[in-house]
Amino acid sequence: MSDWLFDLGNSRFKFAQLVEGGVGPVQAWAHGAEAMTASALQALPRGGTAWVASVAASTLTAEVMTVLDARFARVQVARTQVECAGVRIAYARPEKFGVDRFLALLAAARARQPVLVVGVGTALTIDLMDGDGLHRGGRIGASPTVMRQALHARAAQLPASGGDYAEFANDTADALASGCDGAAVALVERSLRLGAELLGVPPQLLVHGGGAAPLLPLLPPAEYRPALVLDGLARWAVHQPVLER
Repeated sequence: MSDWLFDLGNSRFKFAQLVEGGVGPVQAWAHGAEAMTASALQALPRGGTAWVASVAASTLTAEVMTVLDARFARVQVARTQVECAGVRIAYARPEKFGVDRFLALLAAARARQPVLVVGVGTALTIDLMDGDGLHRGGRIGASPTVMRQALHARAAQLPASGGDYAEFANDTADALASGCDGAAVALVERSLRLGAELLGVPPQLLVHGGGAAPLLPLLPPAEYRPALVLDGLARWAVHQPVLER
């Protein structure tokens, strides 16, 4: 029976078949913060082992787990480890380090070179790792989407979406897009600069996440890796004994 990989984020659900230690064609669905439609859940595949990573709300995670338990012989849930596949996490308490960030580093470590891994989803996450797989730490901030939503929540006249990036915008929608996207870009650029100073060599910039697209033209050196967490989950899976959840 086939094995499958499932990445349940705060706003997107991705899954793909595990094929020879790698990731097959990826399917991605958007979902509400704490819900997926019943028809979507019932359309999930069946197989041998389901390898799962989740940072979603506990209620949604439990709902998905119930469906997967009924469709797979085994369900294996990824957990952040201090060390795995040559990657060593900087956090003293690894359970506090998001499993999505951990798996993204596992995938990035395949290249065996310094990297700055940027995830753009509900949060903006930035993690620096050297060429030996040592995680040097990172940052968490609000993504541009969340910045826009927060401004709209406090001042309803400020639109929650829309507008085009400009260095000096001449209308409100463009100014909001420019300010929120620009804040994220500035934090990434600062992290790249300081990361290069710390490591003595410029890190490769890897970007993933559903909110990455508007930032990519503003980050010319970036490599877009939309399935980075699934890639890491595949790598984690081949390094684990199969145990009952």
